[in-house]
Amino acid sequence: MSTPYTVRVAEDPADREACFAVRKEVFVVEQGVAQDIEYDAYDAVAVHVLAVREDGVPLGTGRLLYGAAAAAKTGGDASVGSLGRLAVARSARGLGVGAALVRAVEEAARARGLAAVDLHAQTHALGFYERLGYEAYGPEFPDAGIAHRAMRRVL
Repeated sequence: MSTPYTVRVAEDPADREACFAVRKEVFVVEQGVAQDIEYDAYDAVAVHVLAVREDGVPLGTGRLLYGAAAAAKTGGDASVGSLGRLAVARSARGLGVGAALVRAVEEAARARGLAAVDLHAQTHALGFYERLGYEAYGPEFPDAGIAHRAMRRVL
């Protein structure tokens, strides 16, 4: 049985705090990422998306960087957005929440006139992103002590 949920842009402070809480649960607690590197200056300028259950419980989040913030991460190309900090609560995995969040980030990128979306995927998640149309490029690299690959999807 699936859990009904919605995905929306996190526009108010409560939604942003819910996004940060999911990230803390997944990245800091579950994966051991240091809290001081999980949250960064990009959080203030990013578009955050939030998946919530019907009862308001946050299930997942992701963010889109665009413009100068994304160009810093995508090799200087301002037409490419950067999807990052995609996190789904353990209780919501397997329900399609991650794919819905990726599609919401892509929609936000299209709304801003971006031509493509880049991301840095943990290597265990390559198949997930490939099923959503992303293609890996470049060598594997460590980020926060976890192996990653760069990926891109043209919109």
